[in-house]
Amino acid sequence: MADTLQPADYEKLGLFYLGRPWDLDGDVPRPGALLYDSRDLLTHALCVGMTGSGKTGLCIGLLEEAAIDGVPALVIDPKGDLGNLLLTFPDLAPADFLPWVEEEAAQRKGMSREDLAASEAKKWRDGLASWGEGPDRIRRLRDAAEVTIYTPGSTAGRPLAVLASLAAPPAALREDAEMLRERVTTTAAGLLGLLGIEADPVRSREHILLSTLLERAWSAGAALDLPNLVAQVQRPPIAKVGVMELDSFYPEKDRFELAMALNNLLASPGFASWLQGEPLDVDRMLYTAEGKPRIAICSIGHLSERERMFFVTLLLDQTLAWVRTRPGTSSLRAVLYMDEVFGYLPPVAEPPSKRPLLTLLKQARAFGLGVVLATQNPVDLDYKGLTNIGTWFLGRLQADRDKQRLLDGLEGASGGAGPSRQELDATLSRLRNRLFLLHDVHAGAPVVFETRWTLSYLRGPLTRQEVRRLSAEGSAEDGASGGIAAATTAGGDGAAAAASTAGATAGGATAPASAVAGGITSASLSLPATVVQLWEPGGAGEYRAALLGKGRARYRDARKGIEHAEEVAVVATIPTEGEEIDWLAAQPLGRPLGELLRRAPDGAVPAAPPDAASRAGAWRAWESTFKRHLKNDRALTLWRSPSLGELSRPGEGERELRIRLGEQARGMRAAQLDAVRARWAKRAESAQTKVAKAQQVVATQEGQLHGQQMSTAISVGATVLSALFGRKKLTLGTLGRATTAARGAGRAMQEKQDVDTARQRLATAQAELAELERQMAADVAAADVAARPEGETLEEVRLAPREVEVDAVSLLWRRV
Repeated sequence: MADTLQPADYEKLGLFYLGRPWDLDGDVPRPGALLYDSRDLLTHALCVGMTGSGKTGLCIGLLEEAAIDGVPALVIDPKGDLGNLLLTFPDLAPADFLPWVEEEAAQRKGMSREDLAASEAKKWRDGLASWGEGPDRIRRLRDAAEVTIYTPGSTAGRPLAVLASLAAPPAALREDAEMLRERVTTTAAGLLGLLGIEADPVRSREHILLSTLLERAWSAGAALDLPNLVAQVQRPPIAKVGVMELDSFYPEKDRFELAMALNNLLASPGFASWLQGEPLDVDRMLYTAEGKPRIAICSIGHLSERERMFFVTLLLDQTLAWVRTRPGTSSLRAVLYMDEVFGYLPPVAEPPSKRPLLTLLKQARAFGLGVVLATQNPVDLDYKGLTNIGTWFLGRLQADRDKQRLLDGLEGASGGAGPSRQELDATLSRLRNRLFLLHDVHAGAPVVFETRWTLSYLRGPLTRQEVRRLSAEGSAEDGASGGIAAATTAGGDGAAAAASTAGATAGGATAPASAVAGGITSASLSLPATVVQLWEPGGAGEYRAALLGKGRARYRDARKGIEHAEEVAVVATIPTEGEEIDWLAAQPLGRPLGELLRRAPDGAVPAAPPDAASRAGAWRAWESTFKRHLKNDRALTLWRSPSLGELSRPGEGERELRIRLGEQARGMRAAQLDAVRARWAKRAESAQTKVAKAQQVVATQEGQLHGQQMSTAISVGATVLSALFGRKKLTLGTLGRATTAARGAGRAMQEKQDVDTARQRLATAQAELAELERQMAADVAAADVAARPEGETLEEVRLAPREVEVDAVSLLWRRV
């Protein structure tokens, strides 16, 4: 075993500690650590190996390194192995391991569970120590990132309201016709796949109809949940599909069958869990409410094959949309890891997941997303995907046939660059468990390495009960649950009501007040004629009056580079006679102004407002106090990073700034690392060349010394033997040979001196190289310290508005 590594050997700027180089010939570790440049992950990675090869341990180690570096990860886990990332025990105490050791395993070993837990704790402590790791690094991992298990279609972990993803994509994506079309196509294919319908996007009328409905709604920025989709399939809001009449293209009777299939899906008891929990929001999954990076594990082992495909497709779509809303970067922003990718990116078939996954492999690198795929064989993957992968982790394979397929894939992906097929074949044949061949297009020759000991306890796949226990132990994020009530409203009445009032919004023409119960009208409430009345949509029922203040505040600060206008729409309680209005207690409107109505919904019953609302003077006073409120109480709150001097942007909260600072810091550290490398590159190369030449001289001199010593020994031996046992007496020839042997001994002495001199020069060159490396390490450490804003206390900066404008203070009727 090589010397134990120390943190200084592997805690390097922007580098992932994955293991140590391995000498296959001697079957021993080589000196140093195997460090992987995190930016190489931007060209994505593939991990290949049979069951038991150590593939899961390698990938968990990579995710741990990313988390320690502040890089969040989205993890798709079909087997339940990746939940082991939650099993991190900084104290490494037997009591921590006890809940995770099984009685059957203890019985097989002839010991109690308590003894087995103590044995596992010692095994993990010793294993980590042998790799230079320990409790401090486990704590660092836990402090750096949160780990959460999401369970779509189940409440075992944190549930996901998957169908909330049928909401309209972000505006940036909707404005790009090609991206919107891709999103529509994959979503329609995913839904139909959930129904067991394999649909061709060009030939299938089911696919074409769903795509048309989705594109129509999303282009307008409208959501389309499953109940509304069922209603629209029955009665589509379109007359033609292409140039054909709707009923000719897809008769009503046939559409009813599709609507029934969707309705049955919605009505099934097991599907209710798909409507509960957080919305499928990639940004919210990757970062906590405080902006802390997260390893978001999407556990899908409990789902059927159809449900898995549906969920994975929607998740990849959401990830693609998230990526396209990020600015470009040259550093690693996030990781998407998919364990056992078999079936999701096949070489021939076209499952719904294939298109978004291929798109991510082609485009995500520019936005800082690294995709890592794991499989038992690259034949599972489309070659168009393999050509976009720059890092290959190649482990032990079960059969020679699998190895040959792997070599075919690697040959096609590398384009003939790198080592020959024969060299790779020979190396792969000698791998054992936890040994991998790393082929990185950004690095030099491939290297064999042994994977390091993971910080997480690898106890194997977690059961649903264990996931539930871990999720219950973890602290729930504020506002984590709540579901999506609109998705459970039968028939989509809310959408129908909104559609019926289209064109009658605040921006439309004014309509006469509707008659209401009891003969009361909104016009008979003794309000000043100048008062503008607006209504929240909601149908029949009692409505109460409130004040809607609408205006804007403008902020300027040339020194800080701020030029910002902020629209304000808040709702306040109408004060009673003699009271002052409290605009500070006003709440944001909570809905777009365009949704408000200029006339009362049919059946609306307005309750009489306080008497003060009948006086025109009160309205003028409320407008004046609202303006004063905008001027005095609507300061723009910004946040500043002391270490970087970076100020948040208007509308950017503390969470968003922390996320941006983390990304910016990683980019800065990467740039600083490049600068350090460039500054030392020539000196390091010169020192390494000097060491190599000195080693060569030592080898040459040692060879010459050895040869001279052998020659002298033979010459002296022959002379002595001739003198002692020869038949002739001592002659001049014998004396000559003795003299020659003596000279040879002298030359051997000189050769030894030359060897000693060469060794001294080698030692000097090695010392110079070591000092150079120490200075380089100091520069790297200084760069690292200079750009670490994560976890710092942000300073609050308040900016008063330079100008304010009041549009109106209106009467707002809100449904009780």
